[in-house]
Amino acid sequence: MAEKIKLHPETPHQKRIFEISDDLRGGAIAILPTDTQYALACSYANKKGIERIRMIRQLKLDHLLTLICDSLTGISKFARLGDNQFKVIKKLIPGPYTFVLPATKEVPKLLLNPRRQTIGFRVPDYPICQKLVEQLGNPLIATTARHPDYEGSKGNGTDDRLELFRRFEKQVDLIIDNEQPLIVEPSTIVDMSKDDPVIIRAGKGYEKFLEVCAVADLNPVEA
Repeated sequence: MAEKIKLHPETPHQKRIFEISDDLRGGAIAILPTDTQYALACSYANKKGIERIRMIRQLKLDHLLTLICDSLTGISKFARLGDNQFKVIKKLIPGPYTFVLPATKEVPKLLLNPRRQTIGFRVPDYPICQKLVEQLGNPLIATTARHPDYEGSKGNGTDDRLELFRRFEKQVDLIIDNEQPLIVEPSTIVDMSKDDPVIIRAGKGYEKFLEVCAVADLNPVEA
C-alpha cells in the first residue's frame, strides 16, 4: 500500500521534500501533482521504476515519456536545442507544455522513442515539482497518471482525486496529495525536433504558445 503524503501546493514543507527525494533516489515511484494533471513519476535513472511505470500504464515502448526538469539549463543538458527552439521554450517555461526534442547522450536509451531518438521535456509551473527536481538533483521521468482500465476516458478518467489515488494505491510507493480539485486539462504537447513546431496535442496554454510562435516567425502545423 502506498504511503500518502500531503503537501501544500504553493509552499510544500521542505522536510517532506527531502524525505520524498530520498525515497525517489532509492527507487520509489510516485503519483504527484503538476500544473496540469497528476503524473506517475520516478527518478530518470531508475530503470526498474521506469519499467514499473510502463507496466502499470501498459505502455508500448514507443510511448512518449517526459523528463521533468527544473529549468532551461536542465533541458539543455538532455536535449539538442536550436536557436528557434531555445527562444520559444525560454518564453514558455515554467508552464503547461511538453516539448518533444532530440535527445543527447545523457538520456538513457530506455527512455527514448526507438524510431526517432526523441523525448518529451517539461518544466511545470508548480512548486512541488520544482522543489523535488531541485532536491533530487536530476530530472523525474513522468507520464500522466491514467489507469489503463480508463484509457478511453477524458483526462484521468475521473474528477475525484481520492478515486484516482484508490486506483493506484497498490501499484505505487508514494502518493503526493495537494488536497486540491483535480485538473483535467492536459498539457500542450509540441514536437520541436523539426524546423516548424508540430502540434501533437492542444491543451492548457495553447493560445500563449501560438502567440510566442508568431513573434518568433514560426508556423506551427498539426500532426
